[in-house]
Amino acid sequence: KYRFTPAESLHIQLGGHKTKIGGIADKKGAVLVTPQFAGLGEFREGLAVVAVGATEETAKFGYIDKTGKIVINPSYDEADDYSEGLAAVRVGDKTTGKWGYIDTTGKIVVPPQFSSGDYGRPPGSFSQGLARVLIGSAKTGSVGFIDKQGKMVINPQFSGDSTAGASGFSEGLAAVRVGDAKTGKFGYIHR
Repeated sequence: KYRFTPAESLHIQLGGHKTKIGGIADKKGAVLVTPQFAGLGEFREGLAVVAVGATEETAKFGYIDKTGKIVINPSYDEADDYSEGLAAVRVGDKTTGKWGYIDTTGKIVVPPQFSSGDYGRPPGSFSQGLARVLIGSAKTGSVGFIDKQGKMVINPQFSGDSTAGASGFSEGLAAVRVGDAKTGKFGYIHR
């Protein structure tokens, strides 16, 4: 499997689904980061999320720099890409674990307290200073928006499916759904 990242490097994967390891090569095929990870994300803000362990299912997640050096120890049960200096990380399993946010040094800025969306998806990335978060379960909970200090600035009131019930902010607006997936209606909110 090969995929170019915005940094013009190439993710490489060796092995099958259960035994794969990932690394990074440049466009000419020169290996930049030796294949050694159970999973590997794209570089965002100079860091890429990596899964370290025998398989993605049993791995712990941390971050590497562009030289392949681990700069944030793999200590999370799942992790997402950086956006606006913060990344969502999960502590605990997909069902009952909680998400919080760390800065680029690995310091917890917003303690883990938010639920996973449908299929264990993370809360939103920060966009225009706000991130969507889920309070309660994906089916019965509500989505609200926090600032970079973790303060709830738009109260949880939108459909609980954090991936389809609300988008992140773009050009000052976010799409949100009021009501369930079958009868709910979408509209926009502003900051």
